[in-house]
Amino acid sequence: MNPDERLDLRARFVEILSDLEAYLQSEREEGVTAVAARRDLVEALASRPATPALPSTPSPRYSGSLPSENPSVGLGAIARAIAACTRCPLHQTRTRTVPGQGNPSPELVFIGEGPGAEEDRQGLAFVGAAGQLLTKMIAAMGFSREEVFIANIVKCRPPGNRVPTPEEAAACLPFLHQQLALLKPKVIVTLGATALKYLLNLDQAAITKIRGHWLEFQGIPVMPTFHPAYLLRNPASKRDAWSDLKAVLARLGRPPPR
Repeated sequence: MNPDERLDLRARFVEILSDLEAYLQSEREEGVTAVAARRDLVEALASRPATPALPSTPSPRYSGSLPSENPSVGLGAIARAIAACTRCPLHQTRTRTVPGQGNPSPELVFIGEGPGAEEDRQGLAFVGAAGQLLTKMIAAMGFSREEVFIANIVKCRPPGNRVPTPEEAAACLPFLHQQLALLKPKVIVTLGATALKYLLNLDQAAITKIRGHWLEFQGIPVMPTFHPAYLLRNPASKRDAWSDLKAVLARLGRPPPR
C-alpha cells in the first residue's frame, strides 16, 4: 500500500469514527446510557487474526487524526474526504466543496463561517467581495494569503448564504479540527460570531463584546474579530478590527508594517 492509499484509508477510518461518535452523542442526548452489541459479531471480531493497526490517534472531535509529519499530504487527504462527504444535507446543493487553502505550516489561521456563492463556484475560501477585503487585512499585517491558512466552519455553501445550523457545523467540525492539528498555527483569528461560536462551542457569541479579547482552542491563542462581510456593511468598525489584528501581531512578535 503506497503512502497516499494509507492516508486515504486513515481519512476514511477517521470519518467512520467521527460518524460513530456523532451517533453515540445523539443517543446520549436522547437519554440512552447503553448500546447493545451482537454477541456473535463481538466473538467473530475477537477471533479474527491480528492485522497491522493504524497509528494511534486521538478523537477527531478534539484534535487532528492524520499524520503530522507531512502537513501537505495530510491536508490533501482531508480535502479528498471533504469532497466525498455526505454527512449533512449541504452536499445536495453544493457546486464544489471548499476545504480551505494556504500555507501548510502557517503562523496564522483565519476561520470564517462558510463558503459563499463565489467560493462555491471556485472551491476556494474567501474569494468573493469579503475575501478581497480579507486579503487587504492580511496584507496590512505584513502577510500574503499564501503565508497564512484560510478555512471555514462548514466546507459547503449553505443555501442563500444563511448561517450554518448546529447539525451542519457538528458534521463538518471534525474536518476543521484535523486541519488545525496538522497546521499547528501560533494564532487563530475567528471571523465573525458564527466561527467563534462553533469553534469554541459557545452558546452565546456576541462578537461586538468578545472581539479583541484573547481566548483559546486546545492551547492555541484565539483572537475573535469581525467578519469582513460585516466590515463591508459597517466601515466604521474597521478601526476595531485593525486593533484586533495588531494584537495578533504583538502575540506573534511582529511589529505592524509601516
